Amino acid sequence: MEDCIFCKIIKGEITSNIVYQDEDFVIFPDINPQAPIHYLAVPKKHFPLLKEMDEADKAALGRILYKISTLESDLGLENGYRVLINQKGEQGNDAGQVVMHLHIHIMGGGKL
Repeated sequence: MEDCIFCKIIKGEITSNIVYQDEDFVIFPDINPQAPIHYLAVPKKHFPLLKEMDEADKAALGRILYKISTLESDLGLENGYRVLINQKGEQGNDAGQVVMHLHIHIMGGGKL
């Protein structure tokens, strides 16, 4: 998607402090943190919503969630963390999904 900010970060067109990446996804700090530690895990394949995933996307999302669990120390999340996926609905956007590229918020560093 040519106008997607996350796609531009993944392609290197926009600079970000990528703290982890592999064939499935990247992790970088959220520019508008809602917790003392707030990262975004973003699949490299562009799709906006969970309901738009195909079988390969479902498998990749499972690998992403597993990998996040192995990076707790590297991300400073030894005391626990929260993962959150906001999803815009068909009738509105009560969840507040701002960027229409599926992404996982990883938050910690204090009581949430």
